[in-house]
Amino acid sequence: MTPDLPTTAGALRAAGHLPRGVKAEIRDNLLAALREGRDPWPGIVGFDRTVLPQLERALLAGHDVVLLGERGQGKTRLLRTLVGLLDEWTPVIGGAELNEHPLAPITPESRRRAAELGDDLPVAWKHRDERFAEKLATPDTSVGDLVGDVDPVKVAQGRSLGDPETIHYGLLPRSHRGVIAVNELPDLAERIQVALLNVMEERDIQIRGYALRLPLDVLLVATANPEDYTNRGRIITPLKDRFGAEVRTHYPLEIAAEVDLVRQEADLVAEVGDHLLQVIARFVRHLRESSSIDQRSGVSARFAVAAAETIAAGALRRSALTGENPPIARPVDLEAVPAVLRGKLEFEAGEEGREHEVLTHLLRRSVADTARAAFAGLDLRPLAALVSDGHPVATGERVPAGDLLAALPELPVLHEVAARVGAGPKDPAGRIASGVELALESLYLTRQLSKDGDDDRTVYG
Repeated sequence: MTPDLPTTAGALRAAGHLPRGVKAEIRDNLLAALREGRDPWPGIVGFDRTVLPQLERALLAGHDVVLLGERGQGKTRLLRTLVGLLDEWTPVIGGAELNEHPLAPITPESRRRAAELGDDLPVAWKHRDERFAEKLATPDTSVGDLVGDVDPVKVAQGRSLGDPETIHYGLLPRSHRGVIAVNELPDLAERIQVALLNVMEERDIQIRGYALRLPLDVLLVATANPEDYTNRGRIITPLKDRFGAEVRTHYPLEIAAEVDLVRQEADLVAEVGDHLLQVIARFVRHLRESSSIDQRSGVSARFAVAAAETIAAGALRRSALTGENPPIARPVDLEAVPAVLRGKLEFEAGEEGREHEVLTHLLRRSVADTARAAFAGLDLRPLAALVSDGHPVATGERVPAGDLLAALPELPVLHEVAARVGAGPKDPAGRIASGVELALESLYLTRQLSKDGDDDRTVYG
């Protein structure tokens, strides 16, 4: 709800309100957040020491910014957080087509109204969420979409064709006193990019042959993929020159950051322990380092999120089939990831036909790495000896956790295994079984155990 604020230009002026540029507004609010120890970038993970300091310097300098990075690195998410750096409410001329300040109108119509009404010019208040515009650059985007064009309806109403008030304003003018984000900027045709030159340097727009120049106040931010510079398009040199800062983004540099990101973004329909999210994080890391994957395309963070959601769905399905509650993901659910998600990756040409093999190998490496980290210093030989000596353990996507644990007699190492994955003796069976299954899989991968079975059941022994 709009707060109790001045409703006329005269009241606004009497309250001591002065017009302020959007870049100065963002600078002031960013500095206030930094001084007070508040996080200006809620929900942004893994950029604290790299991307965010660079972006903050660019904003403090009043620069337009382009974020350059592979797909799925959170570029768009980062740009959307800029809304939080705007004032919560800002005054605009009531009934005006653009977000013009009541004390600084820019269109002919608003200037006429301000002259006629004086202090009685109506004032409305806009929330900061209404001052952010986003445009996905596509090859069919026109100059009219971004800047504006003649409105035939206004001409038909009797106005002359040369009247500036016959103009239908595009997205850029409508973002006056706000932030506009252009995603995948290189996909804009080069002739359309030319239309942005005046906005970024002279801070105004020109529409067709009209004798009209609008002094716009906007922060222009954009995203681009390095691949786009060579394969689909490019940012023209004069436009690149007008961006004050180019900030390079990256994928999470640490496993913990990748886990935090997945935990934040994934919509999990069942419980997924951190040890399984670490498997996914390491799997994604191996994919980003693999020569079998086309690294120009990258491995999006959305792959890790989808993988976590897939194994959670596997646990929910097992719960429905077996009646096991609550549904808790186990390492066996990871087996579905390569088959379900391989279409989200681009492989090198020489890997045709080996996609599933590559993914399975890297997933097993990730399981082994995670188990090694989780069980470091823990002697698993008693468990290996027990399972090899007449106590085979069956697991699978339809095997309840209770059945898996019932095959094992009391053994101190099992409590230690469960504790290493955050499970206690009073926790649900699925949580304990998830740790035990990870230990069994690590023993198999280190050749301390063998296993056999069909698609639905694997027997360790």
